[in-house]
Amino acid sequence: MPEIPDLNIFKQNLVKKIVGKKLSRINIIINRRLKDTEKDIQKAIEGQILIAIERSGKELHFGFENGHSLGLHLMLHGTMYWYEDNNDNRFTIAELLFSNGTGLAITDWQKAIILTLDPKLSSIPDAMKMPENYLNKVLAKNSRPIKTVLTDGKTVTGIGNAYVDEILYDAKISPFSKANKIPEDKIDVLTKSIHNVLTNAEIHIARHFPDTITEKERDFLQVHRPKQKQTLSGEDILVAEINKRKTYYTASQLLFE
Repeated sequence: MPEIPDLNIFKQNLVKKIVGKKLSRINIIINRRLKDTEKDIQKAIEGQILIAIERSGKELHFGFENGHSLGLHLMLHGTMYWYEDNNDNRFTIAELLFSNGTGLAITDWQKAIILTLDPKLSSIPDAMKMPENYLNKVLAKNSRPIKTVLTDGKTVTGIGNAYVDEILYDAKISPFSKANKIPEDKIDVLTKSIHNVLTNAEIHIARHFPDTITEKERDFLQVHRPKQKQTLSGEDILVAEINKRKTYYTASQLLFE
């Protein structure tokens, strides 16, 4: 699933190519997860100039000149591809064709992506824009595993299964730790790790895949390495499940319970 680093790069590359262009047509081929009808979406945004694209948590919001916006959540396997005039991408859910002939195909073999007309902005802080000492306050009230707290979208938004493993590894905190048992000084470390891990990942993606709008390799990750048995620094990777999420961690991460 694309997370903050991926989506920030996608946003930048989408902006460069289609912001300022008129949306000539939107075709929705698979509509089973639509929260609005295809006709309502077409009426709202067809013929409108795209003026902005923003990331909100794990969503991208396409803003149009008339004030309407289209929200896109790629879910686990959603992918975007450019096409010119005719789209031949498999498993297409929706097509956006712009006035200059550039098309954006949104695909998903699981048919799980979510398109929303005029999505509401979340009141939950983005992982990269948390208020000062925010985690210190909210974690004290939560006894669930820290991995669950950081990924369920109720405390922070934008972090998924891959990067939460990286963040907790960087902070040297076990994913099984109870959130309200983590000491203040370690929460400070965790807050810094969130910022550093996500920032460094975005820098890596931008350097190696500067034009991408699709999720790429994650061989640079330290511990979330499903096909490997050791971290990049040589530690043994342990594997478990937390709330049905495959979790990768090491024995060096401290457990607070």
